[in-house]
Amino acid sequence: MIKFLDLKKVTESHLAEINEAVTRVVSSGWYLQGEENRRFEQSYSSYIGVKHTVGCANGLDALIWIFRAYIEQGIMNVGDEVIVPANTYIASILSITENGLIPVLVEPNINTYQLDEKCIEQAITDKTRAILLVHLYGQCAYTAGIGEICKNNNLKLVEDNAQAHGCLYNGQKTGSIGDAAGHSFYPGKNLGALGDAGAITTNDSQLADTVRSLANYGSSRKYVFKYTGRNSRLDEIQAAVLNVKLRYLDQDIDRRRSVARFYTENIVSDRVILPMISDWNAHVFHLFPVRTILRDELQRYLFDNGVETVIHYPIPPHKQECYAGWNSRSYPITEQIHAEELSLPISPVIEPEAVQRVVELINNWQ
Repeated sequence: MIKFLDLKKVTESHLAEINEAVTRVVSSGWYLQGEENRRFEQSYSSYIGVKHTVGCANGLDALIWIFRAYIEQGIMNVGDEVIVPANTYIASILSITENGLIPVLVEPNINTYQLDEKCIEQAITDKTRAILLVHLYGQCAYTAGIGEICKNNNLKLVEDNAQAHGCLYNGQKTGSIGDAAGHSFYPGKNLGALGDAGAITTNDSQLADTVRSLANYGSSRKYVFKYTGRNSRLDEIQAAVLNVKLRYLDQDIDRRRSVARFYTENIVSDRVILPMISDWNAHVFHLFPVRTILRDELQRYLFDNGVETVIHYPIPPHKQECYAGWNSRSYPITEQIHAEELSLPISPVIEPEAVQRVVELINNWQ
């Protein structure tokens, strides 16, 4: 079976260094808020190109703390609106509703799958305070037009960079473009830990201090609590693992791009729509999504022939039970993408023969 993502093999490619890092933490006797966290935050800040990285428990919390910090600072209030892509993973939207803010769902571009800047301005009201920009599938969602919209309407630009570590826009890393960004280091991400982990990046020192306190019970000084926070800290073992894997992220991205280029240049089936790639540096291929109106049939065919695939995502957020009040809404482009999308195997450890096999199967699909 060609696995969609062989996490065991990914880990084994750095196993000696990971074992050394984990052993170092275990032997140190210091397991939270220690040297490994400081080293990772400094290294990731340098990599992304920002002043501050604040580690936290996971990517969802990273986004939650950004919006919560803006509320604590009086920049936003409960009931304010945040524009967000309708076709994102549900965590993006959960981070908004968790803070009592109102998500305003906006359709994506059918070709890029990213937030359609042409649809944004009509969604802005006097309650709009931010755009949550999601770099979906590993592709840069930022445009100069979106930047102008934020500037002209005094909106915060928050990036959901969970799928786009290392992605570039005109030489600038995503995660450094907006006012703040949330990052997930879930094991399957391009930069993945061995469990849940996340971070906030920003050039805003006040925001960084606020989110650091919020994620530490609301405290910046032991036993002194300014906010009603929560426990959402990045542990030392995960930070140590991330310190190892960050060194290899760019070469892992190069391998992903090589696989994506092979798919793009060799899949010729007219039954499958390939992703639009206008700038290869603006895509890190966390996923390689294709579309077909016969998505379920293609998935069964590939599985029967030894290839795992994953649907990202089968049910759009506005059709989920947890947002039942939205279920009658219609977002036709989002619904089309969710009905047709299928992600092909892609990773830095997939063998060339496996990639060739996937291409042959798709091209021979009748």
